[in-house]
Amino acid sequence: MTFINARSTEQAVSELAVRGEELLVLAGGTDVMVQYQRREIRSSAWLNVRRIEELQRIDASTATGKPLRIGAMTSHRAISRDTLVLRYAPALAAACATVGGWQTQEAGTIGGNICNASPAADLPPPLLVADATVTLMSSHGTRTLLLSEFILGRRSTARRSDELVTAVELQPLPDGAGEVYLKVGPRRGMEVALVGLAVRLMFDEDGVVTDARVAVGSVAPAPFRAHEAEQALIGSRGDKSAIDEAGAALSAAASPIDDARAPAAYRRRVLSPLLARAVAQCYTQDTRR
Repeated sequence: MTFINARSTEQAVSELAVRGEELLVLAGGTDVMVQYQRREIRSSAWLNVRRIEELQRIDASTATGKPLRIGAMTSHRAISRDTLVLRYAPALAAACATVGGWQTQEAGTIGGNICNASPAADLPPPLLVADATVTLMSSHGTRTLLLSEFILGRRSTARRSDELVTAVELQPLPDGAGEVYLKVGPRRGMEVALVGLAVRLMFDEDGVVTDARVAVGSVAPAPFRAHEAEQALIGSRGDKSAIDEAGAALSAAASPIDDARAPAAYRRRVLSPLLARAVAQCYTQDTRR
């Protein structure tokens, strides 16, 4: 077995340019190693990118209104505790704090989480409501994709074999707004989400929703934005009729499955009340109220 310990982005990209088809990229390994032990994936050549320091940074440029840039090898634990993330992407911080126990959070990375492309992953919903983009680098240059374009389906992404995911960028939460991530599971943390819901709402001075973002995971082959639910919330003040309409639209957009963790009917049933709770919490986060 070949094991390459990349120490720089340039080294990793160079290795992928030559051997990308055969190399399995190892970030935190919290999902990949489990899949390897189960024989769901096979590889005799590994490229470890977890130790590349330049990919473990959170860019402070968001203080000037620019996107929040998070290096792909930044751990869940680091993201959940970062003051910039807590201020400008609180739903992402909350999601990172629910990814397994602290050991998993210390090892797992944001890049590994999105590349694993699990339908039940915690991070994609809050990234989707923040219009996140993914930066990929190869020997030919870099390209940027919306997260919704990057994750194609269960365990499937748009990453090419010669590319390395280097960063995730997201739009910071503006003033006069609130966002939350809520997770349904047997326990608050350490469990794979039965349903994961992120909501970001923008308000005017009268509390009317001027823009809405709703994203959900674990109820379809890939996490998705529920655009019809968003439209139902825009123009409302979080009243019951609007929330009921949005909840119905969210349930209609979902396509959950029965599995060992929960039946599809249960996943669909919790969506509407979960959305109502998320909307209420978004209002409490608007600092003008």
